[in-house]
Amino acid sequence: MPYLSRIYLKDNHPEGFPFNLPFLNNGLDLKLKSNVAFFVGENGIGKSTLLEAIAEKCDFNVSGGSRNHNYNFHKTESELSEYLTLSWKTKTGQGFFMRAESFFNFATYIDEVAEEDRSVLNAYGGKSLHQQSHGEAFLSLFHNHFRNGLYILDEPESALSPQRQLSLLSVIHKLEKAGKAQFIISSHSPILMSYPGAEIYVLDDKIQQTSYKETEHYQLTKNFLESPELYFRHLFEDD
Repeated sequence: MPYLSRIYLKDNHPEGFPFNLPFLNNGLDLKLKSNVAFFVGENGIGKSTLLEAIAEKCDFNVSGGSRNHNYNFHKTESELSEYLTLSWKTKTGQGFFMRAESFFNFATYIDEVAEEDRSVLNAYGGKSLHQQSHGEAFLSLFHNHFRNGLYILDEPESALSPQRQLSLLSVIHKLEKAGKAQFIISSHSPILMSYPGAEIYVLDDKIQQTSYKETEHYQLTKNFLESPELYFRHLFEDD
């Protein structure tokens, strides 16, 4: 069973952003039953805003990190977390909020801390994250730092090759099947979304659960790979 079992939006929230996001029009009440849940939808629909609010409610660093990572970059968080209620099966303060777009800032922070204590790098494969490729640094974090708790990942596939996305699936499987971890992930990757038993929520004009093969990501990727020429004919046609 997951640590976090319910994400609920209070009714007394103000007007305006982010409460005017389309998927929040009828409120929000998610009951999580799996250790792995995906939020999917188009760019700009609010996936990152929702994940950030959950992370802030868990007291994780909203710039990326855990409760123990104390640094600040540009403030991006909205008011959403103030009006969220989280219900837990077993409450945990362990975990990590990973946001791909600001991972460079997190890596810089770790390097600054390591100037005083080199052992800090042991949790990241023993080497500066900046001395690794973007994809290597992501996997170093996943393999060496993820242990127990709630892991909130915002588009982790952004720096990962298809092969390394499979490696991330292996990390997720190892931890969640041992009952050590829960994952909430926003993603565009049909590889990651294929995780067996995962709950998939589509954010659009409302938020609703769907199956893997019903996602636009799966259907578009499958159809394109089977007949790319049909798409080229449309995409490349002259006006």
